[in-house]
Amino acid sequence: MATPRKPKRPVRKKPESFRARELTPSLTVNDLKQSLAWYEGVLGFHVEDRWETDGALRGVALRAGTAKLMLTQDDWARGRERHKGEGVRLWFSTAQKLEDLAAEITARGGRLDHEPRTMPWGDRTFALSDPDGYQLTIAQQTP
Repeated sequence: MATPRKPKRPVRKKPESFRARELTPSLTVNDLKQSLAWYEGVLGFHVEDRWETDGALRGVALRAGTAKLMLTQDDWARGRERHKGEGVRLWFSTAQKLEDLAAEITARGGRLDHEPRTMPWGDRTFALSDPDGYQLTIAQQTP
């Protein structure tokens, strides 16, 4: 029996385009302790690293599965009226059962912007917003 041949890689453009390996969004928040409590206690993220200056918590690196997210305390240099979260939506994909995950989040005090539903393009999602108004969508990976 013949050994199957590996497909050839496409020829890369010259000069090569940017090829990132990872993306870690960083969100500036109004109240870091409140946001940290929400991301840990409601969503289930885990703290991977903490940054302190003069004993004050200034930022955290969070992880949920392979997804990473950073939160930093606003220093108010641009004023206290600066709106957060406008025009930003973070999409997270999961292999977990969406209904169960949504129920766990609401049981821990989370409020969904919309319940699990099938989107017109076929993805199954639910949405929620963090304390600063950053919008999150959780999408179930389909086989």
